[in-house]
Amino acid sequence: MLTLDEAGAVARARTLLDQTTGRVLLGLAGSPGAGKSHLSSALARAIAGSVVVGMDGFHLAHSVLEARGDVERKGAIDTFDADGYVALLERVREPTQRSVWAPEFRREIEDAIAGAIEVPGSARLVITEGNYLLVDQAPWLRAAELCDEVWFVAPDEDLRVDRLVSRHVAHGRDPHQARKRALEGTDGRNARLVAETIGRADAIIR
Repeated sequence: MLTLDEAGAVARARTLLDQTTGRVLLGLAGSPGAGKSHLSSALARAIAGSVVVGMDGFHLAHSVLEARGDVERKGAIDTFDADGYVALLERVREPTQRSVWAPEFRREIEDAIAGAIEVPGSARLVITEGNYLLVDQAPWLRAAELCDEVWFVAPDEDLRVDRLVSRHVAHGRDPHQARKRALEGTDGRNARLVAETIGRADAIIR
């Protein structure tokens, strides 16, 4: 298993592109706050023709979670439309000159917007990032199979937790609540589940 820093990740993505004349679908897994979005953006900036499609676009609607009493569990593995996510990746994987449109999660409204991200037929690199890409159960197994490689983003654990706490504080939680959620609440439980999947990754990004 490869261990890469950000520069090494960019170099590896370029190598994958050099090895194929078609599209590369690259997955980024990791626990909440690991830096998946940061790395996705860095790769997209470094490599022309890249598009980022996040698993977060497949959050169940906030109204659905409210009706189920699951708002505080938002982000847990069963609060996503996993089959819908896999279906999108299957469309992205198929060679086509037509655009594929993906949803995007907007934190300011706590909901996804359909058709917000265009994956044009010319896109050589599509980066998809999400916590559960390496989970060893259906339908997530299919998501990993559709990717050319899946990397696990694994920063220093204290740094990951601090990032997560800062994110929650920025969205209105007091620091005590934010740290409790990050360590003991939904995020903590999700992180422990995701951490168990690291052995299935093609590379670890430090």
